[in-house]
Amino acid sequence: MAVESVLYPSLIVPVGHVEPVPRRIRGMVGGRVAFDTRRALYVWEWQAYPQFSIPVEDLVEGVLDDDRHTEQLGAGPAHRHTLRVGPEVRAGAAWVWGEGAQGALHNTVRFEWDALDTWFEEDEPLFVHARSPYARVDALRSSSTVRVEVDGEVLAEAPDCVKLFETGMPTRYYLDRTHIDWARLIHSDTVTRCPYKGATSSYWSFDGAAGLRTDIAWTIDYPTIHANRIAGMTAFYNERVDLYVDGMLLPSPSDSRESLE
Repeated sequence: MAVESVLYPSLIVPVGHVEPVPRRIRGMVGGRVAFDTRRALYVWEWQAYPQFSIPVEDLVEGVLDDDRHTEQLGAGPAHRHTLRVGPEVRAGAAWVWGEGAQGALHNTVRFEWDALDTWFEEDEPLFVHARSPYARVDALRSSSTVRVEVDGEVLAEAPDCVKLFETGMPTRYYLDRTHIDWARLIHSDTVTRCPYKGATSSYWSFDGAAGLRTDIAWTIDYPTIHANRIAGMTAFYNERVDLYVDGMLLPSPSDSRESLE
């Protein structure tokens, strides 16, 4: 019997919201410090997570060249700039907030994440995007049983698990490797990253009677400290398998690749 619904906390921060960042934020390009600030702002251009907006005065070796192009972003109008750091040139990498954006954003710049080589929060590297101060990740050991099936074939059956609860995401069920039928899975070269959990070590696909199901499971051998209980364990996408928890089939959430964002 399937449970009636999947309940998990929704994202609550409205688009356009701005908050101070009580942490040191740095960005590197070509081994040089583009900016170094203790006065960054969080700005939500969409609900899922914030961007960092950096005071223009806190650019170190970064130089902005105005592209003479304006767009309406989630928090208001912004003027596009090219970023130069020493000999490195990153076209269209920066957005300086203009009139019509919130007053706190004036004279601050939001950088395209991938335009910088490395981001640091205090002295720790950040991956993919800024962490939301309103998002939480909890990895809890649970006695819930888990069975994973695809096209009627059992790929895993575990007497317990670690449940990973992440704000705005379906609950993920991490299983010890000894409870997975590895003979039925095919290793994939896919790698994804998440600012909350870290980078995947492996992905796994399944080739069954209905054809290849790509990247249905992943393993994180070295997660962040926030999710250290899932180290070396494997989870299956609820969206791509039949997942039974305590004997009940979970309804499938919409298929939104976890980005290990």
